Amino acid sequence: MPRLPILTAILALAAHMAVADPAFWKHEWPKTDFTTTSVESWVEIVSGGPPKDGIPALSDPEFIEASEETRIGGREPVITLKIADAVPRAYPIRYLTWHEIVNDEVAGVPVAVTFCPLCNSGLVFDRRVGARVLEFGVSGKLRHSDMIMYDRQTESWWQQAVGEAIVGDLTGTELRQVPAWMESWDQFRARHPDGRVMAEPAYPRRYGHNPYGGYDGLTRPFLYSGDPPPHGIPALARVVRVGDRAWPLERVRRHGGLSEEGVVIGWEAGQASALDTEVIAQGRDVGSVRVRDAQGRDLPHDVMFAFAFDAFWPEGRWMLGE
Repeated sequence: MPRLPILTAILALAAHMAVADPAFWKHEWPKTDFTTTSVESWVEIVSGGPPKDGIPALSDPEFIEASEETRIGGREPVITLKIADAVPRAYPIRYLTWHEIVNDEVAGVPVAVTFCPLCNSGLVFDRRVGARVLEFGVSGKLRHSDMIMYDRQTESWWQQAVGEAIVGDLTGTELRQVPAWMESWDQFRARHPDGRVMAEPAYPRRYGHNPYGGYDGLTRPFLYSGDPPPHGIPALARVVRVGDRAWPLERVRRHGGLSEEGVVIGWEAGQASALDTEVIAQGRDVGSVRVRDAQGRDLPHDVMFAFAFDAFWPEGRWMLGE
């Protein structure tokens, strides 16, 4: 059975957290321009518990050869990033669960590899904005249960699920999403035996353990006040998002993959849920998704919870196959 005591404690704490208020935040965020924002109501933003940088983002991580890695379970999820002819890199979710953002550079492209456990959203962004290269940290704030990132250059706030600045000088600026996908460690090293994997960070964390035990088996997301998704889709069911369209993962799995409207969604069994059991490697099999266009080119996408898609794309299309 999934273990829920840690999550229960988090939820109990959250019940006493104050709704975000720019007047209160100013002492912590003196460089942030709160008069410039696309957020219609500040009540959408709440504290997730940890303060600014309480969840420490990583920069310039070390990597080791895939053949040298012995800690990671075969079914554990990793975010795979392959840019041009560079050696493919794997960013294990066992580390991203505790750090949420990795600032890196691959083939000359500065990237932010991000994972929001509360939305199951794993996205990679190009960190270049105009002539600047931004470095991202974790603000400790949530909006619709999704992580709000911030850049260290202007201290603008960015919505992770959409890659757009929502508060501060850069409000309205969008980051370019870089194609990447989540798969199991076994799948990565089978395809890329000469690939590289991010080494274990030098932090005292319980890497390989899920602090949100049983989370994706709940009926209600953490610190989310919105309505449930339409069409009877459970709030924490996974969907494959491509642009403003969402394919229920269960439908994709049932068909062993889908090809619709120029989008080819592949599905392969063998990846453990990072948000099920306390030990990530023991999570139930949710499978791995890779999305390409009709020419076989990788497409930016996300495998996120249904409630988050509905919150950020309220006019989005639900690809139900009806």
